[in-house]
Amino acid sequence: MFLQLDGSPHDWLEGRGPKLTLIAAIDDATGKVAYALFREQEDAAGYFELMLEISKSQGLPLAVYTDRHTIFQSPSSKSLTIEQKLAGERPRSQFGRLMDELGVKMIPAMSPQAKGRVERLFGTLQDRLVKELREANAGTKGEANQVLGRYLPRFNSRFGVEPAETGSAYVPWPEDLDPEEVFCFKHRRTVLNDNTISFGGHSLQIPPGPDRISYARARVDVHQRLDGSLAICYHGKTLVVYQSADNEPLRVGKFTPAVPYQPPAQPSKQDKKSDKPRARRAPYKPAPDHPWRRPFKLDKK
Repeated sequence: MFLQLDGSPHDWLEGRGPKLTLIAAIDDATGKVAYALFREQEDAAGYFELMLEISKSQGLPLAVYTDRHTIFQSPSSKSLTIEQKLAGERPRSQFGRLMDELGVKMIPAMSPQAKGRVERLFGTLQDRLVKELREANAGTKGEANQVLGRYLPRFNSRFGVEPAETGSAYVPWPEDLDPEEVFCFKHRRTVLNDNTISFGGHSLQIPPGPDRISYARARVDVHQRLDGSLAICYHGKTLVVYQSADNEPLRVGKFTPAVPYQPPAQPSKQDKKSDKPRARRAPYKPAPDHPWRRPFKLDKK
């Protein structure tokens, strides 16, 4: 099972709404659209959502054809940390990491002709789908996606062909694999001495856990989930989850918490002083046999 992935920026709403990008995956064998969605722009989050919906509804493909966009291909080894370079890891994008974890082979297309099916798909949709959107008077991204969801089954029944071999070629989703732990953008951070990490220009507090009070200088994993939330994990355990402050489209590496971190207030010198009067200290009295009570004797020589 091979899927061709691509995105097509276009004025799909013909001036009735914002310009949108259609992201789609087409089955190389049958010509059927496995899934498609409208996004504000072609981005990694859109392809993550695309693959998540395909995985939930049909299963995992054996391979995907992609172009050489930086969403799929990491531009250079500059993105690697020192630890990754020492371990001999190759540079890869967040989408490439996702495909590796799912066991899906990623094949970079060297030319537009290598993705001929998906290129022809966009040509067809820019004629037929635009008419559907115009008739529905769609003017927002949400309305466009609703029209798209109703249109794709009709498109597949008309233009799809039966595969040469019967049966599904998709690999079933592994039961022991949590989609939320895979379909997220993963980052590494070092916890600062005040038990916080820095992400997206914000300081995020890590609360004391059952295993340790402070995680200072520890390396933690930061999972930026598709629902916009941000989870800080340590050795596979989630320490804290921050919700996003707004419902704007997810941006990789960009995050604004709903409740910004407020450092604990340091008590002032006046607060440190107790309001209770101090008990008067009794004067020290040496014991009767204390050297101070012994008579002074002058040695005569």
